[in-house]
Amino acid sequence: MTAASGFKRLGFATVAIAAVAVGALAVLSALIPREAVRDAVKAEIRAVTGLDLAMGGETTVALFPSSDVSFHNVRLGDTGMPALFAGRLTARLRLIPLLLGRVEIADVELIEPTITVATEAGGRSNWSNLLDTLARSLKPNAAGASFSEIRIVDGTVVIRDRGVTETLHDVDLSLAWPSISNSFAATGRFVWRNEPIDASVSLSNFVAALGGNPSGLKLRLSGKPMKVAFDGHISSAPTLRIDGTLAADSGSLRDALRWAGQRPLPGGGFGRFALKAQTKVAGGTVALTGVNVELDGNTAEGVLTFDSDRRRSLQGTLAADRVDLTPYVSTVRLLTGHHRDWSVLPISLDGLKGIDLDLRISAAEVAVASTKFGRTAVAANLRSGNLVVTVGESQAFGGVIKGSFGLGATEQGADLKAQLHFADVELERCLQAMFGLDRLQGKGTLSVTLEATGSDVLALTRSMSGSADLKSKSGSLAGLNVEQLLRRLERRPLSGGGDFRTGRTPFDTLAVALSIHQGTVKVDTMQIEGTSVRVALGGSASIPARELDLKGTASLVARTAAERATPFELPFVVQGPWEDPIMLPDPEILIQRSGAAAPLLNAVRDRRNREALRSAIDRLSNRPAAAGVAPVKND
Repeated sequence: MTAASGFKRLGFATVAIAAVAVGALAVLSALIPREAVRDAVKAEIRAVTGLDLAMGGETTVALFPSSDVSFHNVRLGDTGMPALFAGRLTARLRLIPLLLGRVEIADVELIEPTITVATEAGGRSNWSNLLDTLARSLKPNAAGASFSEIRIVDGTVVIRDRGVTETLHDVDLSLAWPSISNSFAATGRFVWRNEPIDASVSLSNFVAALGGNPSGLKLRLSGKPMKVAFDGHISSAPTLRIDGTLAADSGSLRDALRWAGQRPLPGGGFGRFALKAQTKVAGGTVALTGVNVELDGNTAEGVLTFDSDRRRSLQGTLAADRVDLTPYVSTVRLLTGHHRDWSVLPISLDGLKGIDLDLRISAAEVAVASTKFGRTAVAANLRSGNLVVTVGESQAFGGVIKGSFGLGATEQGADLKAQLHFADVELERCLQAMFGLDRLQGKGTLSVTLEATGSDVLALTRSMSGSADLKSKSGSLAGLNVEQLLRRLERRPLSGGGDFRTGRTPFDTLAVALSIHQGTVKVDTMQIEGTSVRVALGGSASIPARELDLKGTASLVARTAAERATPFELPFVVQGPWEDPIMLPDPEILIQRSGAAAPLLNAVRDRRNREALRSAIDRLSNRPAAAGVAPVKND
């Protein structure tokens, strides 16, 4: 006998033995009563979970080749609003114990279940009684307890709390049921608000947790909007308490807030976010200590408290080495694209109404675009849609800034209020950064009070009211040499001003007092006193039109008796856009001071001489004589 024929006979024998074994299993399984298996499975589920499941539909028992029992229309709890409903519950059985006459469940699977958690008055839910029953009956390592895994396939979880309903779809979870140990774990994924979330949660002592006693808790949630990890302890008697380490991060906090159903604050920023803190939860209050938070590249440390018992509110104190506020003001557009007119885009402040804030923030350095501030301490208070930022102290422009500004949502759009005091600041840098003006050099003190209401920036400028005061010593007016201009015009009044918008005018004192009403600025006082010149201005300016209409007088300071006898004073006007206004001296004064031109001016003032002069000009230009003026004959 060859080796090949030996292997062939061995193969036939193996197949025959297998066929006999399969046949025997089929015969044995056919002899097992289905009703007994069904009842044993129900009893096993009751023994492991401690809960009575209502089987409202038919039952399917399959013992070979697969061994499983399926119950249809399974309910748990009130039939009006059951805590759990599943289209099918399938219990897979271990085959060998079944052939030996014992029913042992390998695992339980809930197909397309709907789990409803509804919070009732006093904090209890429709699961409270069920969990109490489970806590009393659940006994790890109990005799006869076999299966330790329950799977949820394509499920739905509905959570109703204080009038808010949240729904988790496509729930696929594997529950490590504590039938043989104290621990409980669930891993899997679900879809919340159209975003898939991978989740895992574990309790070191499930029975203790059900009774409200402390138990170790580990939680992991990972999805595109945000990742959250927690390690600590949890208890629920007499109230919910959680204590541990929390870590969270998101690629965009603004997107995460929208996904969570919150309204982010208006403006830009709120991108990359990371948080790590020691966390204590008591009732509806979350206290974070040892906070290390990163937002848009800014890192700060401190404490935070979030309260959701009444109205959602966030309180805290944070300290940072450097804070860059540029991302948060990057979307603010005060002017149109060509930087000539105020923006008319609607102002939306809906994001201010979602939460209350009470934050105190300090930083060694603060940046807003190209403007740098030194040590700064501010307090931000947001309540009922009204934001007030109080600047305790900010070292900026070589001086100190104090004050407050507020922004609130109204039916008209936005309500703006500001009270700021700039003490001993470098005027050129300060006025350029705050108002776009760069003509004053030196140090000074500026106080500004403003109020405005409107639906856009242009409307705010039209309703703006308030006041401004500026005082300075030992400075200069850049872009204009008033003394040089006056002395040139004193010597030769009709020589023309030339390019007088160069140089600088030193001053000993500068005093400016402005009053603002409905977008119009009235110059109450504007005086410049120097060793060589004095300048006084009055008039008004339009904030909506961004234009100046000022009149003033510039005079040389008399140094000799002759100069005091005939002081030189020159009225002038300043008109046009405030970015580049036109300054013009009074031509009539210059003509009067000119010995050669003064008689001509006096002659022109006589009506007859003026009409004769006009007629002569008309003849020279071959234009018809003006009506009512007799033509002059040529001799």
